Amino acid sequence: MLPYGTLHEAEMAIGRDLTFAERLWFSYSAQKSDYYLCCHTILFLFLAFSLVPLPLVFMELKNLKNIDKYKIQPKLRLSSADVFRCYKEVMRIFLLVVGPLQLVSYPTVKFVGIRTGLPLPSGWEIFLQLLVYFVVEDYGNYWIHRLLHCKWGYEKIHRVHHEFTAPIGFAAPYAHWAEVLILGIPSFLGPALVPGHMITFWLWIVLRQVEAIETHSGYEFPWSPTKYVPFYGGAEHHDYHHYVGGQSQSNFASVFTYCDYIYGTDKGYRYQKEHLGKLKENWRSGDKQNGGLYHISTQYIKSE
Repeated sequence: MLPYGTLHEAEMAIGRDLTFAERLWFSYSAQKSDYYLCCHTILFLFLAFSLVPLPLVFMELKNLKNIDKYKIQPKLRLSSADVFRCYKEVMRIFLLVVGPLQLVSYPTVKFVGIRTGLPLPSGWEIFLQLLVYFVVEDYGNYWIHRLLHCKWGYEKIHRVHHEFTAPIGFAAPYAHWAEVLILGIPSFLGPALVPGHMITFWLWIVLRQVEAIETHSGYEFPWSPTKYVPFYGGAEHHDYHHYVGGQSQSNFASVFTYCDYIYGTDKGYRYQKEHLGKLKENWRSGDKQNGGLYHISTQYIKSE
């Protein structure tokens, strides 16, 4: 709760007039407790899980000709029953794990120094903090993801996430409850190391989920603004990981590609891109007699 009773008191304490955004924040948060504001994260996660994937689901179910040419695995399609089953399981984990975790996380949020007061951070401050959060999460997620692909980790936990070899947006948070908890650690590590404002924290949570939904979309759109983000993996990079499945030792990164490149876990993917990328173009152009969509070494995993 803000320690100011009026806008005038807030401006006197800060020593300047409040910006428009700060006035809005004051109007909304002045009489609300920090715990209540922290719990807003649950609402933002629910909206991200439920609404952001809907256009992708529509494209998946409607088989739109102008859109299908961008589908990474065009011969693998999910039914409406599969989509509903995926979303239902995501909501079950949300209600049993994600929501309760957010309700009890307030002491940790307060301890690391995430603030709710005035003044609000500048745009540059928000941008730089979000950049740190993405880099830190990406590096931590890479190594945890690799560990989950060991025999025990995959069979006991991670195989749930790989049930969808041709993922859709709803499949981004589709995982074993233990994986949801484990991968929450690198997601919170950035805000813990470089704490900022609650608004920055909310933006981080939402943007990270939107990014995960995009990489699990099953579509590679040439007009996506993420094409201009350096070292960004995108849907095609992560789709390859799902396509290979349990035996995959490639493309572990969640956001960027530098870890896979540095540690050599993208060799199969780069081989496919360099030597066999033409297969996908052939399929999209109607030449379905030249082989499969993805290829590893000299053996086709699947053929069209």
